[in-house]
Amino acid sequence: MSDTQVAFSDLDLPSSVLKSITELGYETPSPIQAACIPLLLNGDDVLGMAQTGTGKTAAFALPLLSRIDLKLNKPQVLVLAPTRELAVQVAEAFQAYARHIPGFHVLPIYGGQSYTLQLKQLRRGPHVVVGTPGRVMDHLDRGTLILDELKAMVLDEADEMLRMGFIDDVETIMAKTPAARQTALFSATMPEQIRRITKRYMRDPKEIKIASKTTTMENIDQRCWIVSGVNKLDALVRILETEDCGGIIIFARTKTATTEIAEKLEARGYAAAPLNGDMNQQLRERTVQRLKDAKLDILVATDVAARGLDVERVGMVINYDIPYDTEAYVHRIGRTGRAGRDGKAILFVAPRERRLLKQIEQATRQPIKQMDLPSRDMVQNKRLESFREQVTSIFNDEDMSTYRELVDQLASDTELETLDLASALLYMAQKDKPLILPPEPEPRPRRERDNDRDSRDGERGAKRERINYADLDVYRLEVGRNDGVQVKNIVGAIANEADINSRHIGDIRLFDDHSTVQLPKGMPPEVLQQLKGVFICRKKIDISLMEGEIARPAPRKPRGDFKGKGRNDRGGNDRGAPRKPRPRRDA
Repeated sequence: MSDTQVAFSDLDLPSSVLKSITELGYETPSPIQAACIPLLLNGDDVLGMAQTGTGKTAAFALPLLSRIDLKLNKPQVLVLAPTRELAVQVAEAFQAYARHIPGFHVLPIYGGQSYTLQLKQLRRGPHVVVGTPGRVMDHLDRGTLILDELKAMVLDEADEMLRMGFIDDVETIMAKTPAARQTALFSATMPEQIRRITKRYMRDPKEIKIASKTTTMENIDQRCWIVSGVNKLDALVRILETEDCGGIIIFARTKTATTEIAEKLEARGYAAAPLNGDMNQQLRERTVQRLKDAKLDILVATDVAARGLDVERVGMVINYDIPYDTEAYVHRIGRTGRAGRDGKAILFVAPRERRLLKQIEQATRQPIKQMDLPSRDMVQNKRLESFREQVTSIFNDEDMSTYRELVDQLASDTELETLDLASALLYMAQKDKPLILPPEPEPRPRRERDNDRDSRDGERGAKRERINYADLDVYRLEVGRNDGVQVKNIVGAIANEADINSRHIGDIRLFDDHSTVQLPKGMPPEVLQQLKGVFICRKKIDISLMEGEIARPAPRKPRGDFKGKGRNDRGGNDRGAPRKPRPRRDA
């Protein structure tokens, strides 16, 4: 591939798409975007080998979006993703790129979401469907997802789907799609099972290999806050109150958000202003100059508006909205730490955006430390310290004689002691920004930590918390070894469909015609009903509670060879037969 730099405008994308990506701050296509977009626009099948974080979502979404027939309200593009988080991320990217395409509709479908809601949205006729293999299979079997008009199919992170045990479902889905459809497959590695798919279901695919581009930002202290429990704006204000860093740039995703955030910060007493594409060049330059002159402390900007911005006093960048790709993140935090100076960067991450966080860590070759929000005491102490400095500065720099006389006069008129009068004046002075804050509410259980299943679910060798078996029930699944099931298939299906973190799934035992799994007590009936209809290895699991069974840890297996028909899986062979040591479970 040529090293000549190309622009998005050189890639024959429609003006509506170009307008959207310009507003999102995309400057030039990444290598995989420059290579894949022309091929996919031309109708070719593409096999892309690229690491996470190289911009591959835009590499397939932009060209396929450009070929949508808006008059046809049927699925025309199907994207398969290994996890619900990635499915939501890809769907949001499609929506962002289509912001200037009226009538466009994209639908993410995944386990754990209401069937009623999904069926209602499917009846609306989405143009693009992004889903996890299990839920897509389920809708195909029910006849609620019709792919007769499918023009293109994308397999995103195919190696991850293989590792999570979904590859058989992927092949089944591909066999049910029109033979003439276009196919794009993206994978960081190319195991034999995936290579087999490319040979069986793709037509003369053009192969693209992209090395992962990494950037070091060693002079920038990068931290992230996982959004939970506190409103983002309140969290932002807490950070602003306790960080000392001169000028600050806050990045938001949309022009509207920059204006809203800046106005709310101004209402709280901050010298803040928006910087976005709706501002003319003269106003933009004047706003930047105010920041340079310290007449303004905070700019709330979009990626486009902050292009090339270099202000020496900017000591911190806050990503109020996480960017969709790693290059945008690198450009954003590059506004601080200029010319070798130290800088700070804080990133707000919603639980379902953890995958984007991992991509950013890869791109910057730095772990991003999770931070706790400043506490009430920290904010209060900072306010008191600032107030003390302000009082001392006024006393040292201003002539107080007239005000002393005024205090004496007020004390005489009100018959108040001087200390009482000073207390009343202090109360009046701090009323808009209280020096004494109300106590923080008692912390609630952080259910988000239990329910948020990050992209490592199903990853081999992940560490697990100690399970209290008294808190588990035993369930029977009507799928077993004879159906080809493996432990990782069960983990992946339950984690995706029931939104249960794999560390809360107990022992799984495989038998010839069924399996058992230990799940938390008190499973909601609607979740169990949903799980009943789930398919594993093309067979409905029809889950049911095993009355009277008590959850216990799996017995230690003595070393030795198998004597029965069982395989080296959890709970393997006939009772009493010598067993091999149990391998680590996919979790």
